Amino acid sequence: MSEKKEHLRKPDWLKIKLNTNENYTDLKKMMRENNLNTVCEEAKCPNIHECWGTRRTATFMILGAICTRACRFCAVKTGLPNELDLQEPERVAASVKMMNLKHAVITAVARDDLKDGGSAVFAETIRAIKRANPYTTIEVLPSDMGGVYENLERLMDAKPDILNHNIETVRRLTPRVRARAKYDRSLELLKRSKEMHPEIPTKSSLMIGLGETKEEIIEVMDDLRANDVDIMTIGQYLQPSKKHLSVQKYYSPKEFKELWEIAMTKGFSHCQAGPLVRSSYHADEQVNAAAKERQRLGDIQAAAINS
Repeated sequence: MSEKKEHLRKPDWLKIKLNTNENYTDLKKMMRENNLNTVCEEAKCPNIHECWGTRRTATFMILGAICTRACRFCAVKTGLPNELDLQEPERVAASVKMMNLKHAVITAVARDDLKDGGSAVFAETIRAIKRANPYTTIEVLPSDMGGVYENLERLMDAKPDILNHNIETVRRLTPRVRARAKYDRSLELLKRSKEMHPEIPTKSSLMIGLGETKEEIIEVMDDLRANDVDIMTIGQYLQPSKKHLSVQKYYSPKEFKELWEIAMTKGFSHCQAGPLVRSSYHADEQVNAAAKERQRLGDIQAAAINS
């Protein structure tokens, strides 16, 4: 059965419009000149042409381009990472300024070789962006950093505007899909992030099409909300190469709309769900939605105090 599934044809709604305009070529040139990595390129994101060519946004990938983990869904290179580049935070901050970004997304490869999981460089990148671009909001997307919560605290104390950590898949499939990561450890990280800084929204992403059931997807939503996660994204898994896990199902736009509706009834402040949605897809819209929700809750609290 899985052999047949491996040859599923991509449906029409997954066709991507290529846009190699001046924005796209300028961004590509800038990334290379500044020796910066982006998850857009390394993970073969299907939205790179829309984000670079139309929206002029990018997700920076710090701590090198080689990951210590070999997750069976991910196209990022695996192996022995390079030494830390301590000038990287300043280069990222300068590029954010050059791009005039209102919202910057910073992710990283997993660095299980480092005692601090890369949290010091993450924190310094946040601080460097804030110094150079005080009006830019910052979203960070770290690994679980081995479940060492001192590392998480170091990152959170730098005060990102959104903490994003991806659950990736349903509980049952986690051991098969994610190398070293654990479903409950991801939930714990999201929970602790909110406990450390309740004012910072948390976010998580789920990719579907790996053989999960609808009930399992809903269970993920419930688990995220039980750990006070504010924002959720749901996207279609696409097989990066033949050595990666094969697609078991392509969900239709109608099915994604239904999942979006279910997520919103669960109490998420914002949800993006669609075939090409990825964790940082339209992230600028999500930070705005989170800010509006915080304002709404603040108004309710103020009204209650004054009544």
